[in-house]
Amino acid sequence: MAVKIAVKIAVLIAYFITVLAIGLIARTRWKSSPETYFLADRKLGTLVLIGTMVATNFSSFTVFGTSGAGYRDGYAFFPIMGFGTGFMALTFWILGRKIWKAGREKNLVTPPELIRDLYKSNTLSFLFALVMIIFTIPYLALQPMAAGYVLEELVELPYFYGCILVTGIIMLYTLRGGMRAVAWTDLFQGVVMFILLVVSLFLVASYHGGFVEANQKVMASWPELFSRPGGTGKYTLGIWFSYILLWFLCDPMFPQLFQRFFTAKSDRNISRTMLFYPLICTVVFFMPIAVGVLGRLSFPDLAGKDADRILPMVLTMIAGDDISGNAMVALVMAAGLAALMSTMDSQLLTLSSVFTHDVAPLVQKTKKSDSLTGRIFVIFLGIAGLALAYKPPDTILQIATQTFTGLAVLFPTVFFGLYFKRVFALSAILSILFGEAALLLFYFKLIPSGIFLPVIWVMIVTFSVYLLTHMVLLLKEKAFQMALPDCFYSPYFYILTGIFFLAMDFWAWGKSQPVFMGIPLWIGYFIALSAIQTVVMLLWVRNEK
Repeated sequence: MAVKIAVKIAVLIAYFITVLAIGLIARTRWKSSPETYFLADRKLGTLVLIGTMVATNFSSFTVFGTSGAGYRDGYAFFPIMGFGTGFMALTFWILGRKIWKAGREKNLVTPPELIRDLYKSNTLSFLFALVMIIFTIPYLALQPMAAGYVLEELVELPYFYGCILVTGIIMLYTLRGGMRAVAWTDLFQGVVMFILLVVSLFLVASYHGGFVEANQKVMASWPELFSRPGGTGKYTLGIWFSYILLWFLCDPMFPQLFQRFFTAKSDRNISRTMLFYPLICTVVFFMPIAVGVLGRLSFPDLAGKDADRILPMVLTMIAGDDISGNAMVALVMAAGLAALMSTMDSQLLTLSSVFTHDVAPLVQKTKKSDSLTGRIFVIFLGIAGLALAYKPPDTILQIATQTFTGLAVLFPTVFFGLYFKRVFALSAILSILFGEAALLLFYFKLIPSGIFLPVIWVMIVTFSVYLLTHMVLLLKEKAFQMALPDCFYSPYFYILTGIFFLAMDFWAWGKSQPVFMGIPLWIGYFIALSAIQTVVMLLWVRNEK
């Protein structure tokens, strides 16, 4: 037992040292400018941008949350993540290019700075910053939570000690390195995550006789894992629609992803990232979900948040007492650590930039603080994340769903601010306040959400309040000219909208047959939708040049 743990510890130490070395090599100077520290001088090329976009968006939720959801609900969760997250890449084109252009022209560093520039309102910018910080901290806490799960299962380190250890390592290279260090460590950790997720699926499938045979065994005992609405009956058509729409609205509002638009060397780098994103999402999300499904064969009785531990549990069981096997398991678990570390470092860096540029100056009534202020806030955020991770209240998926909805409320403010020729701060302020108030009503179960997740009703409130206020203010100015955003005039926009609605494949609900290579054929339907989406986006990009 002691030898096994020593081998795993040695592998993990080697991994941590490698990440720290990359971060230190790519570091920025202590007295660097905010643009250098937070945005890497706006010089990220396509390869690094794709790597950091993918790694910062694929978090502990990707590896542990989705494997847990795969365990509980089966392959029903795959299209929600694979197709849904890939479809969200369309916002890179709709929002990302305009955000990049505004950032380059106005020398903007943070998302709230963009909002201040669009709406000419410090109050709105401050509100926007607070919402980003408040709703990202619980998401940030998911990362040490997952780290605690991994290290507890892998080397028997007490859960909260694992949370502290990984948080400390992330803070160390983030404090020292800034965006350049984060981007390069993200690229490394993204590659590690991908390779080792492939290895984990291979190990689990091989242990049970191969991928096809293992799936056949699962289907014989739990056929509900191969059809919608899934193992717990959760994914009705309304919930399905809610999740896919939630990703589209909330993902570009993640502050760490939003800020990446400012870092691109050119808008071409953003469009190229968009084109690769659906393929990457399809491949990456399938693997942890499949591991979760096959995990039923080894641990059939997990429930609730215990299922989020299925990946380290099943790999530790497979390794047994074999030394080389335990070394491989430790490497595979490094993939999970890579996912959560590459998200948490980005969250720390982006939220510290928001505090430095958009909160501290207003509170202190001084000019923008330097990067040292941001570094101090990184420490505060790390402690806040650890405090929330100390006793996790729910599953990773449920915590993520609630916090993502709070961030999605910001979408109308950004979208209309970028596309409307005349905007009013009051429209955005009221839409955010009413949207978050509606979310609280659903969170405390004061009103039921019915067949949908709360995000549907919350966004109806948010969009409605924005547009109604906007129209009233236009009428008051006697300048009612409310044209549609220009992206609505492209035929490609409507083709892509059609693809979105084709993802609501109600005709295949309840069907697990026919099966190909051990998985239901309806999964192939979503892979084909993602491929068609990529072709349409490519045509749109080429025809607008």
